[in-house]
Amino acid sequence: MSALTDYYLTAPNQALKPALQHKIDHKTKPLGALGQLEEVALRLGLIQQTLTPHLKRPALVIFAADHGLAASGVSLYPPEVTAQMVYNFLNGGAATNVFARQLGFALQVVDAGVNADFPEDLPIRHCKLGYGTANCLRQPAMTAEQVISGLETGRQIAHEEVAAGSNLLAFGEMGIGNTSAAALITHLLADIPLADCTGRGTGLDDAGLAHKQAILQQVVDRLADQPRDVLTVLSEVGGFEVVMMTGAMLGAAEKGAAILVDGFIATAALLAAMKIAPEVRDYAFFGHCSQEGGHAHLLAHLQARPLLQLELRLGEGSGAVLAYSLLQAACGFLNEMASFEEAGVSNKEPG
Repeated sequence: MSALTDYYLTAPNQALKPALQHKIDHKTKPLGALGQLEEVALRLGLIQQTLTPHLKRPALVIFAADHGLAASGVSLYPPEVTAQMVYNFLNGGAATNVFARQLGFALQVVDAGVNADFPEDLPIRHCKLGYGTANCLRQPAMTAEQVISGLETGRQIAHEEVAAGSNLLAFGEMGIGNTSAAALITHLLADIPLADCTGRGTGLDDAGLAHKQAILQQVVDRLADQPRDVLTVLSEVGGFEVVMMTGAMLGAAEKGAAILVDGFIATAALLAAMKIAPEVRDYAFFGHCSQEGGHAHLLAHLQARPLLQLELRLGEGSGAVLAYSLLQAACGFLNEMASFEEAGVSNKEPG
């Protein structure tokens, strides 16, 4: 476990909190009238350690990988869709591409472990940890060494995005079978009942969902005597893209960047990151609550308040990107909205 302790995270200094709260409270509005946006503005100010937070070069990194467990029929779509969707991302044709263009995100696609070879000249980050994980129904999904390597790769990618000028990073994923990995990680690390963690993924019917639940229970039964530390859990049931995203979240927080968390898989990655360095939670904003079965339960476990509720279940970072405009709005009102004194507007009566 010693390799998991080499992350240099500190929670944001709280000394600026009274001044930020005073600034928020004295805008021309009733106290608390901007609701959750006020909390977002306060937290962004604390993360950036300023009374005038700004968002710069928002970046979306999509990690793609395949899962051996997909061979056990836990997804409606065949495994080759992972590679096909990577090409769609690179061609700019996915929903998340559309949203990223609309909101000005820099976008990078990472091959974390797709079961296909991509030409070297494609605009993709080649970081393959393997050609998909092993089938965790029968054996560990990956080795401990692959977990450590994936965490470090994700960490370095986040560091590079911050060095390029980003102070807010969103992370997406693509991998047929990865809602199963997220369900297992959530059950094993958060002790949420497996049935509550298991959803329909790409659209399973009732029979498909029952089969998925049965397969995941067999995986859990195989691990009955295994410890539930984060390294063991990630190596036994994690996906290459989940591991890399976990490291990227830690790396973003190390550099003081805000993190926009997407749906169930991304939130499971954050859960794993918190087991390594709990302070990462202080840098995370939760973009939305997805329709995937386990997401609401995991958000409740983390006492997280998602910004949007749009009934999304797409992944790819789509919900995180869509939530970005609300963080922009939080910065906007804090920096540009007049105070009562500036506007010459009477504040509430004393008492």
